[in-house]
Amino acid sequence: MPHRATLRVAIAIAISAAVVFSAAAAPLPDAQQSPPPAPKDPAKPSNKTEAGATVVDGIVERIEDDIITESEVRELEAFQTLLNGAAMSRDEVIRELTDQWIIRNEAGVNRFRRPSAEAQDHALETFSQQFASPQAMHVRLTEAGLTEAALKRMLGEQLYLSSFLEVKFRPVAQVTADQIDAYYSGEFTGDLKKRGAPIPPRADVEDPIRELLTERAVTERSERWLEDTRTRLHIERMPFAGAP
Repeated sequence: MPHRATLRVAIAIAISAAVVFSAAAAPLPDAQQSPPPAPKDPAKPSNKTEAGATVVDGIVERIEDDIITESEVRELEAFQTLLNGAAMSRDEVIRELTDQWIIRNEAGVNRFRRPSAEAQDHALETFSQQFASPQAMHVRLTEAGLTEAALKRMLGEQLYLSSFLEVKFRPVAQVTADQIDAYYSGEFTGDLKKRGAPIPPRADVEDPIRELLTERAVTERSERWLEDTRTRLHIERMPFAGAP
């Protein structure tokens, strides 16, 4: 998401697989509006138990008529450990899951198409290229406590969420020539000078600069939308009883 470290990885995968999603969604509503919550996911554990029932998971947060569970927190922590060597704080992980719920909810209401099996395979292949070998990736998976099937599923979910944000906000994330000029003469040139690297002509780097600034604009608009949406939802954090 672009808005978190997890989705910043996914957004790169989403861009590389953009052709797969060229017709992925139905027309979206205005980028600043959010539709009513989608029905509760029946695959999630219920927050109601009958007498004598065994509770197999803990409830971390209630969000509208849905819940975020302890197992979801642990799985995302493992995923972040695989990506970055360590997970974010518990509060940040729960915030990430809340934001994912918001994006998933609106994507579902708008019937945004799930990534195909080919897109998920591509995401896994792209992700695996950061490791020296398949064996090295499996070692890291084991250390993080994830299976390859779980990794593929989570990458597919991240691809789905980040692709939806791209479709929702890219059309309104316009970059002007003045913004490109300012970035080229400021941040871009300054960084190259610090590293003693040659400075290419502006015309040679205009397209990648435009893409970078567009992605920044998508991120900023996504953040504002998520912040606004959170204030309009009923969200209740449950007390943390400690590690099981």
